[in-house]
Amino acid sequence: MKKSLQIIKYLVLTAVSMIMIFPLFWMILGSMKTSKEAMNPEMIFPDIIHLENVIEVVTDSPLPKYIGNSLFVAIIATLIQVVTGAMLAYAFSFMEFRGRNILFGIVMATYMLPSCATYIPAFVILAKMNALDTRTGLIISQCVSIFGIFLLRTAFLQFPKELIEAASLDGASDWKILWKIVMPVTRSSFITFGLMSFISLYNNYMWPSLITKKSDLYQVAQGLRSFFVEDGAYGTDWAKVMAGSSVIIIPLLILFAFTQKWFISGLSGDSGVKG
Repeated sequence: MKKSLQIIKYLVLTAVSMIMIFPLFWMILGSMKTSKEAMNPEMIFPDIIHLENVIEVVTDSPLPKYIGNSLFVAIIATLIQVVTGAMLAYAFSFMEFRGRNILFGIVMATYMLPSCATYIPAFVILAKMNALDTRTGLIISQCVSIFGIFLLRTAFLQFPKELIEAASLDGASDWKILWKIVMPVTRSSFITFGLMSFISLYNNYMWPSLITKKSDLYQVAQGLRSFFVEDGAYGTDWAKVMAGSSVIIIPLLILFAFTQKWFISGLSGDSGVKG
């Protein structure tokens, strides 16, 4: 009976996995078809593999530049988010001050706001700073993550406070305690936060589209739409659009391949802290 349930579980998980991965599978196959074949839903595999679609996208389009823009902004903003998130999570977890819980509640309440509700005030602030249409504006407007504060605080609360007190008595500063003692133990949560933050920033479309109009600053999502669809560079050549989309996801796949162990550990709540 137990073996039968195990088999059923694996079959269900396999079926769900296939459903989830099919769009990616279809996109990659579509990148190796002609435009006519890509629009034929009855044709799963191409008659002839057309690698020239990918080659043309990489060599004859500005897509690599857009990927570089997204990587630069996403990496810098992610690093800043990790630092600011860790500092705030540390303060809310280990530092005693009046109104700490109320302040944390206010911070978390802002997470309930739709992101579009913050676009206008953030746009006005960047305009007054003359930071519109700049990489600086893209980065500083995304330098704090409420989700990251919540995730890291959850991991920090599992950390023994006795170790914090002992390190403090030995003369260690809060900065040193955070990065030399707490961070190595809760590393999986940091990696999970960093990976999720990077993916979100890399794929972001709406906010960069609002504050950047120069094509030199386009991120991958807006660049892909502008060059392959809106500007009519390839018109409705969906084979090349799929080729471009396939190229775009390569950095994410590489990143996840190297961090999946810590990512899964962080999502499962195993921060490495033992009671």
